[in-house]
Amino acid sequence: MRVLLWHVHGSWTTAFVQGTHEYLVPVTPDRGEDGRGRARTWDWPASVREVTPAQLDEEEVDIVVLQRPHELALAARWLGRRPGVDVPAVFLEHNTPTGDVPCARHPLADQRAIPIVHVTGFNELIWDCGSARTAVVEHGVVDPGERYTGEIPRAAVVVNEPLRRGRSVGTDLVQRLAHTQPLDVFGMAVEGLATPRHGEDEPGIRGYDDLPQARLHEELARRRVYLHTTRWTSLGLALVEAMTLGMPVVAVASTAAPLAVPPEAGVLTCRLDGLADGVRHFLRDPEAARFAGKAARAHALEHFGLTRFLRAWDHLLHDTTSRS
Repeated sequence: MRVLLWHVHGSWTTAFVQGTHEYLVPVTPDRGEDGRGRARTWDWPASVREVTPAQLDEEEVDIVVLQRPHELALAARWLGRRPGVDVPAVFLEHNTPTGDVPCARHPLADQRAIPIVHVTGFNELIWDCGSARTAVVEHGVVDPGERYTGEIPRAAVVVNEPLRRGRSVGTDLVQRLAHTQPLDVFGMAVEGLATPRHGEDEPGIRGYDDLPQARLHEELARRRVYLHTTRWTSLGLALVEAMTLGMPVVAVASTAAPLAVPPEAGVLTCRLDGLADGVRHFLRDPEAARFAGKAARAHALEHFGLTRFLRAWDHLLHDTTSRS
């Protein structure tokens, strides 16, 4: 099957393109948001092929995976075919709703031509999709291997653009916890959070901007514990990847996190002091951290394994094309 999709979410796409299909990814001269092309910091197979907007008009596309509302018009213009009318399509919703939650209407609510695919059951429950067909395909990750050493007695946090995204990703929680806990923050535009560098086990924030995925996994696995501060998101793939690495987890118990992290894998809490206590516990007890990390990895492999993820997507893609 020949699948058209935009490079929007690098970690999710990395898992998706491990399937058996051919994947067409638009590329533009500026490699902007609508034409990033192949990933540069993730490992994608040769089955992912860059195509320019001019080339798309001549491609035989079997299905379009839409991820942003404006891609409906973009696909119609570049393909010369309307998604859901002239070519089968699904809409992958990565995000939790914003605005009037829980009454927020999905942009594709009530239409029947394009199914809306959610990445968590929580999202399907919270978005108002009206009479639109919906499905849930939980995240999958490429197994990076059990790399955990926990040799650095600091907590790792992964978040992109923490200053812009603010409370939704728990930037304020990171800043408050850093008064008593040593935190290493990884992602894009995180240097603005950094405080003066301290010793390995002293409180404060150290920032590490946008590392390639393989290097990120290596660095995460060296930290003693993974801290997930996000209040309002679907389910951070970095959280799942950290569990797969064998890291213990301390997480804000919101959205889909309570179902993704079993009790034996770490600490889930809605209290700031609970987050601090959880981080402190694992920093002080390496054996407890290692034990929880092994439970986290076992759970992640069972529930977020690539085989289950790709099988679910194959079924969905084939079902959608067969209805057209």
